[in-house]
Amino acid sequence: MFSHLKFDGERLNHQPGSLLGSTALITGTTIGAGILALPAVTLPSGVLPSNVAICLVWLYTLLSGLLIAEITVNVMSMEGIAHIGFLAIVEKKLGNLGARIAGAAYLIEHYAILVAYISRGGDILISTFAKICNLDQDLPHWLGTTTFTILFGGMLYWGKEKFVEKLNNVLVGIVIVSFMGILFLGVGHIKTSLFLFQNWTAVGGAISVICVTLFYQNIVPVVVTQLEGDIPKIRKSIIIGSGIPLILFLCWNTVILGSVNFEFWQINQPNGSIFDPLQVLQGGGAGEVLAIILTVFSEFAIVTSFIGFVYGLIDFFQDLYRLNQMKISRLPIFSLVLLPPLGLGTINPYIFFIAIEYSGILTVSILGAIIPAIVSWQQRQKLPNSIYQSLIPGGKITLAMMIIIAVTLMTKQVIEIISLIQINIPTLFYLLAN
Repeated sequence: MFSHLKFDGERLNHQPGSLLGSTALITGTTIGAGILALPAVTLPSGVLPSNVAICLVWLYTLLSGLLIAEITVNVMSMEGIAHIGFLAIVEKKLGNLGARIAGAAYLIEHYAILVAYISRGGDILISTFAKICNLDQDLPHWLGTTTFTILFGGMLYWGKEKFVEKLNNVLVGIVIVSFMGILFLGVGHIKTSLFLFQNWTAVGGAISVICVTLFYQNIVPVVVTQLEGDIPKIRKSIIIGSGIPLILFLCWNTVILGSVNFEFWQINQPNGSIFDPLQVLQGGGAGEVLAIILTVFSEFAIVTSFIGFVYGLIDFFQDLYRLNQMKISRLPIFSLVLLPPLGLGTINPYIFFIAIEYSGILTVSILGAIIPAIVSWQQRQKLPNSIYQSLIPGGKITLAMMIIIAVTLMTKQVIEIISLIQINIPTLFYLLAN
């Protein structure tokens, strides 16, 4: 469709997109802090029900990723442009109202995820530093969030794109290797009898976090640009890039849930406090080696996903200013991307699980299913089959099913939120009265 060209002083040279780099970007974006929150919500349902749910959500997000790639490729080919962001696509096809709805959902989802990453990533940094320096006192939470943002945000700001891509490839490799180490040490603590526990009715409570955990659609337009609209490469990148995290998540979920007795968890956490899978593995008798591997895995899993979400939000703001025919330099864009989540993550040190939970179904369904399906439906009606480039099977039947599933999940989430608000209103009035 188009080529990346670079002038070396004498002539223009073709710079082909890297399939490995694009695949690693998707994998790194997907393997983020969500994996740390996953067992907290899958534990009540058991190994088999939760693993089935993870596979079904992965299939849904795979279709979603391919669909976003599909509409991106078709818009770029029809417009004759080398790059376009998701917001610009929606504005072109669904008008200002559609762009505003998509923009609001996109902004909420990205900020919520970045808040979670900065909060947890900063905590890991300062706790590791305190342990290395043998400090008796806990370092302040704001120091961790600020250090994390300056360190890794600065790397993205000053680092060249090729450098960041290569660094991300290395970090993804470290994440996978450290994850294998966790599995190797964790398998010894699995109790096969725990696999018999099944509570299929509890699966619904995990869907929101699973959706966030498997979300990578924000960087699909970036992947399409990197691979120059090459559909076979794009399809392969999305399938492999999301398939690797799926395997890792299933293994992680099995090891954690196979090591923790649900009844024991209920007895020891009667007040509904959040279960932290890291504490389970660290207390499993594997010693300092496991603790170190867990720290490395957790931090770099967050960093690789942090890179993808920062890039996605930068793309969003560039589209926003482009649509308003305004120019903006890198510093203001990076400030818009990093400062709001830094502030929120610093104010509330316990925001990690909250951000992961409530940035889930509502925004993922809107951004990953409903809007892309509507845009694709519109494109299929206007473009002849000989021109339209499709990446998903099933045509309009698949699109209709994606919309129905998304609306169903959103309705369920809204009902749960309303119920939660109603439950907490009497408590709020009681606190105000006293």
